[in-house]
Amino acid sequence: MLLAGRYRLDVEIGRGGMGEVWRAYDETLARAVAVKLLLPQDTDATAASRFRLEAQTAGRLNHPNVVGVLDFGEYDNRLYLVMELVEGDSLARVLSVSGALPAEEVARLAAQAAAGLAAAHEQGIVHRDVKPANLLLDASGTLKIGDFGIARFLDDPGAALTATGQIVGTGLYLAPERALGRPAGPASDMYSLGCVLYQLLSGRPPFQADTAVALLHQHLDNAPVPPRELGVAGLPPAFESYLLALLAKQPEDRPTAQQSAEWFAGGAWRGLPEPLPDAASPVPSAGPGRYAAADTGTGSPATYALPTGSRTASGGRSRRAAPRGGLGNHRRTAAAVAAAAVFLAAMLVGMRWFSPDDTATEGTDPDASPSASSPAAPSPGDSADSADPLASAPAAATTPAAGTVADVTPSITAPDSPAPADATTGATSPAQETGNSSPEEADKADKPQKEQPPGSGEDGEDYGDEGDD
Repeated sequence: MLLAGRYRLDVEIGRGGMGEVWRAYDETLARAVAVKLLLPQDTDATAASRFRLEAQTAGRLNHPNVVGVLDFGEYDNRLYLVMELVEGDSLARVLSVSGALPAEEVARLAAQAAAGLAAAHEQGIVHRDVKPANLLLDASGTLKIGDFGIARFLDDPGAALTATGQIVGTGLYLAPERALGRPAGPASDMYSLGCVLYQLLSGRPPFQADTAVALLHQHLDNAPVPPRELGVAGLPPAFESYLLALLAKQPEDRPTAQQSAEWFAGGAWRGLPEPLPDAASPVPSAGPGRYAAADTGTGSPATYALPTGSRTASGGRSRRAAPRGGLGNHRRTAAAVAAAAVFLAAMLVGMRWFSPDDTATEGTDPDASPSASSPAAPSPGDSADSADPLASAPAAATTPAAGTVADVTPSITAPDSPAPADATTGATSPAQETGNSSPEEADKADKPQKEQPPGSGEDGEDYGDEGDD
């Protein structure tokens, strides 16, 4: 059959609810193509509009991992869509023939599928029906996303063209928010991709039930069983953790398509440590010491970080946080020591500032009267007999030692001895302070004392020079 005078249909290669797909040959451009014909729709009034929407949606995309649209038209009252021919099987057929795939092959397919979804999401297109039957492999093994028949534009909420409350898509791969009747978004496609990857690894979808309602409840409430608990061998923990993140119940907890494409393509799914920037070379010591490190011949030591995207990095965070905590402790200790030093310095300055001035009371004034530190000399008119015996007591008994403050404590004299009017200070002996004296001192005080030259003490010591000490 020659369609539109250009596309010669060869053999039917697929059929769905809306149309049938034929392998065809473009006689104008001399190339093999795939032609999708819209089936007669007696009950679905929106089928034609949805078919046009698929053509418009796929026509906006040009990516190696998306099936390209080449032409669209109407012939003999039937709409047709000409697409790139993918010479290979779908992942649904691969699962039915080969079963589960190794982790490395699944990671390669995941990177390509995420890259194709990222291109669609960048154009504001949500596929809404990511499943193994719509993920095709060409002759070289490259994955291509096809069948944008129920896709929708993010900037046109009414473009889905479905009845109110109707859920479109396949229940085995339906995101929880869509099970609640909420609009689909890019995160919904990532949940569906996570279900496909789970099935590629384990051979079964993450959730299964006998009825559609029970299946929706499992998507909403149940946590998927980790694939390794199902006996999946050779699955790195990093891959499993990332897969479970794709199956998160909340859309904001799932990685984006671009993040997933980079994560799988970069090999982070293996969980290998990633090298950090080179550490600064240690300063060489002056000579071989007792604790000198052995030369390994590898230069600076290797440092490692946990794989990107891993959710099990709590230990790494605690190790990285330790240096920051230690530095803070050192700073707090230094601040405490500095505060203590400032406090001690302030206390010493205060003591020095408010202490009595010793230099003004140590007799350093050259004009000071000798009577402040030595007994008063009798005048020529006075006689030893007329002097009061107590007043003429030996000066050594009441004279303080050199270098002491002599004018800070008032003299305490005997009860019968009048205090000299011109005497300023005079340190007293302990016996005078208590008012008691020994018998020998009393007898000595009753006897007249020989007149001593001014400025000399009992031992001949010159008290007039005391202020120079």
